[in-house]
Amino acid sequence: MKNVVITGASKGIGYQTALQFAQQGHQVLAISRNHEKLQQLKSEKLAEGRIQIEVLDLVSDFSVDEISKHFKKIDILINNAGLLIKKPFEEISHSDLAEVYTVNVFAPFLMVQKLLPYFNSDAHIINIGSVGGVNGTQKFPGLSIYSSSKAALSSLSECWQAEFEETDLTFNSLALGAVQTEMLSEAFPGYRAPLSAQEMSKYIVRFALEDHLFIKGKTILVSRSNP
Repeated sequence: MKNVVITGASKGIGYQTALQFAQQGHQVLAISRNHEKLQQLKSEKLAEGRIQIEVLDLVSDFSVDEISKHFKKIDILINNAGLLIKKPFEEISHSDLAEVYTVNVFAPFLMVQKLLPYFNSDAHIINIGSVGGVNGTQKFPGLSIYSSSKAALSSLSECWQAEFEETDLTFNSLALGAVQTEMLSEAFPGYRAPLSAQEMSKYIVRFALEDHLFIKGKTILVSRSNP
């Protein structure tokens, strides 16, 4: 049984991933700013009492005590929370940049930094990125802030692995392609993704539990389509 922390767990991929872990018998701490949706997640039949919730604003200077009161040791951290702002380049403001980078880059950075004393020696830390954040992939107008922030997050996974190379900690990034979520609808209105959040969550859970034995400090593209 693993202790799993998931951010951005009130909807989409985070919500379904929390359910998948709980269904397999693991203990989950689901984090989000949305108390109502977290309560809904906790009451799901599949949760079976294995999901704890914490209403936490990752943008603010949160205290690690709010997480450590649930788990003394953490086996898996999934930095899933993300923010997308779609705007033409010339209309992007400084506040847009700050908001997206705070959620997509600064918050995961601080989360990992603050939780270091609580990770088990062989913990697996996963950053949920985007295919658009990988160099050489197709880019789309209006998504320059989002894609570049996910590129930074991907790079952080590699940097952290280098920082902790002498330990058994594993850091990886999953660069996801199109998944049918609210965020995808914001980015590509009317587009129908080939995968549901539930389908993608099954892959993420398997990767988190098993693939750290084979993959370390890498960004893995997980996509069936473009976008």
